[in-house]
Amino acid sequence: MDILRVLVTDDELGMRLGVARTLRDFTVQVPDVEETIGFAVEEADCGEAALEKIRASRPDILFLDHKMPGMSGLEVLNATRGLQSEMLTIMITAYASIETAVQATKRGAYDFLAKPFTPDELRNTTRKAAARLALAKQARKLAEEKRQVRFQFIRVLGHELKAPLNAVEGYLRLLQEGRLGDRLPDYVEAIERSLNRIEGMRKLVTDLLDVTHIESGQRQRQLATVDLVPLAHGVLETFASETAAKRIEIACDAPERVRMVADRGEIEMVLNNLISNAIKYNREGGRVDVRLTREADRVTIAVVDTGIGLTQEEADRLFGEFVRIRNEKTQNILGSGLGLSIVKKLACLYDGDATVTSQAGVGSTFTVVLRDQGSDEPATPSPCLSGENTLPANSQVPTTT
Repeated sequence: MDILRVLVTDDELGMRLGVARTLRDFTVQVPDVEETIGFAVEEADCGEAALEKIRASRPDILFLDHKMPGMSGLEVLNATRGLQSEMLTIMITAYASIETAVQATKRGAYDFLAKPFTPDELRNTTRKAAARLALAKQARKLAEEKRQVRFQFIRVLGHELKAPLNAVEGYLRLLQEGRLGDRLPDYVEAIERSLNRIEGMRKLVTDLLDVTHIESGQRQRQLATVDLVPLAHGVLETFASETAAKRIEIACDAPERVRMVADRGEIEMVLNNLISNAIKYNREGGRVDVRLTREADRVTIAVVDTGIGLTQEEADRLFGEFVRIRNEKTQNILGSGLGLSIVKKLACLYDGDATVTSQAGVGSTFTVVLRDQGSDEPATPSPCLSGENTLPANSQVPTTT
């Protein structure tokens, strides 16, 4: 339970004791931040004493009497305006008037409580102030988390771009200085390696844009009836040269049709990322099987490979952003570390999930379950969503093609 410090400033002892007694065991529930708030009450019998306490240790809520001997409440309020603080001031006075309220508000007061007030009125005013402070605290926390995420993002992005840029620069220096000899064929390998590095950077930028569009909901989704079987065969054909180079046998195990209402581009992204990884991390002469099934309103895409596999620890963190498994077997494999994160986010859009089972040295099976977006069945909450809408607000009405 979070405890807020309350300072009651009033020249009437009975008023100070009444506020302290009312708030002693009072708690406030703030559902928006799942917070329970209690109160610790301190007292000051004049404006000068209150100002001294505030300067020594600022309270969270200040109940401030307007008319007091010595400094008035408005004078105290004016003296605290320059202090950098989240303190909320609530004026309490027997001389309630529009003029006084306007003056207090202009000098920074949060609320106004006119004497005589009931315990319920005091509690209601305190409840509003406590909720305001809790939400402000949550906003600061989220802002700090956002700064940390941005810092981590830039740090990782800089690291991911630094290595290929250094490699391309090194190859260009070799070309510029002619250190590889006078024969053009001697430079072919350096050129090819540079082009591979540039392609890796291009893939990183493309993946970053995909992640940004998915998370922001800015990507315009075109929902229509899509048959995954020809779509999967088309993706497999795009990797024909890679599979031939590594002598990888690849097959698609599916019924004649597997249809669902979906965004064609999103399904292609899922298939591209899963199949690309299955080929990249496979062994020479290995195998990749793509399996498509449908049961009720759920479509399952499973990609099985005979690749290098993963330990359980590696599998547990695989779907995070910029996560790449680095060891002696993967050090020469290029990638953005965003592909599986994109797959996970897309699965969430379809009330589904993406998982992996793997054994180091044997292979991996990546499974993506998607809900048909044209289904009338009630959606089951996705394990990778936390109460968010499963579809962005700008989704289009499904059509049949």
